[in-house]
Amino acid sequence: MARYTKANCKLCRREGEKLFLKGHRCSTDKCAFEKRGFAPGQHGQSRRFKVSNYGIQLREKQKVRRTYGVLEKQFRNYFEKADMKVGVTGENLLQMLECRFDNIVYRLGFAPSRKAARQLVKHGHFTIDGKNVDIPSYQIKPGNLIKVKDKSKALDIIHSSIKEFGQTDQIAWLRLNKAALEGEVIEIPKRQDIPISANEQLIVELYSK
Repeated sequence: MARYTKANCKLCRREGEKLFLKGHRCSTDKCAFEKRGFAPGQHGQSRRFKVSNYGIQLREKQKVRRTYGVLEKQFRNYFEKADMKVGVTGENLLQMLECRFDNIVYRLGFAPSRKAARQLVKHGHFTIDGKNVDIPSYQIKPGNLIKVKDKSKALDIIHSSIKEFGQTDQIAWLRLNKAALEGEVIEIPKRQDIPISANEQLIVELYSK
């Protein structure tokens, strides 16, 4: 399967804001965005031009796509499914992205970043309702119980991440049991409960042309 293998920090610099693609590092003075907050490339510092409406919509789409770590075709498929669902298309899109298995693992604090969460899921360190699932894009539903496998409970990355990032008391739609290393999705998140600074309506307008 294709995946992005280049420098993650360039993505934040290109979008002009932190996407927190490297977890804890993004909150320290080692973050490349803090040192070089301009766009990457030879002329990154000197880029001065008026952005068209299409350009604004494109940047918003790229920001969301890169935040969740999905490729273009995959993102388009999410949009088409969101468009067919009842409700607001933009909100449906963000809800589907938030309910990805790898994102839930990240939100619960079991991994320092979505990229790390994706790797842990693919390596089979978690179960959903007692069943082995190693598909990062698997859609988690309300009531699903995500548990760290017994053989994986000694992993340093999980414990260090829980210690630094396990602040799910701030996320109303998730429940975390740190002692048992398990978490549950209580409900589908509402737009105000999704901590991402994006104007999803611009994405809808982009794909509706």
